[in-house]
Amino acid sequence: MTSAFPRQSHVEYSPHERTDLTVSSDSQAEALQALSSGTAQAILGALDGDPKTTSEIAEIVDTSIQNVHHHLRRLEDNDLVKPVETWYSVKGREMTVYALTAEKLVVQFGTADGRSN
Repeated sequence: MTSAFPRQSHVEYSPHERTDLTVSSDSQAEALQALSSGTAQAILGALDGDPKTTSEIAEIVDTSIQNVHHHLRRLEDNDLVKPVETWYSVKGREMTVYALTAEKLVVQFGTADGRSN
């Protein structure tokens, strides 16, 4: 059955080459906590390459859509992933497509100028 809602099979998106994360305050510690989860790491691995919907990620990671959504929110709050597109299911439901914000994440402990705390 053909849907009235367009669903693209490819998203034109290029992440930044690199994101630097300097761990020197509570906000960056939250990013490390978000990254410390095995599920979050698997989600980042699933997004390496092409952007994907929550349901596609859940299938790859072999976990529930709700669990993926929880981790995506935490990763998005820390600017590690972002929504890049909206697709529509056959039933007409909106599906957010997520992508990595950067190809490489560099974590540094200390201050942004290289000095340790």
